[in-house]
Amino acid sequence: MRLEVLDSDKCVGCQCCMFACTRIHKDVGLAKSCIGVKSAGGMQHGFMQTTCRACVDPPCARACPEDALLPRKGGGVILKTERCTGCGTCVKACIVEAVFWDEDNNKPLICWHCGFCAKHCPYGVIGLVESQEGGQS
Repeated sequence: MRLEVLDSDKCVGCQCCMFACTRIHKDVGLAKSCIGVKSAGGMQHGFMQTTCRACVDPPCARACPEDALLPRKGGGVILKTERCTGCGTCVKACIVEAVFWDEDNNKPLICWHCGFCAKHCPYGVIGLVESQEGGQS
């Protein structure tokens, strides 16, 4: 399974998805969210959602000099925190800017594709979908 933006036009910018994601990380606020929501230029332009696209050949993993990001079956990556040195190369390598940063731990925040954010989106903007071979890269 992987997280996907299903209908970005339905987003009202409530950030419920971000709060839910942070809660999974045992935190409050938005600092530990692995998903981003921001204005696309005012209410008439809507909102943009930044989510991990679960790349089959993830550039963030290829860029990591410590092999701390391992490709996940179905796309995306798994973070091996004990290997991560906090260099930030993965953030720069992500083509959709979906690798967020944990300032407290100096490590990347990597989406697990758990769907907790989708479950708490009141408008059905995001959801979990079956992974498909040969998807994003």
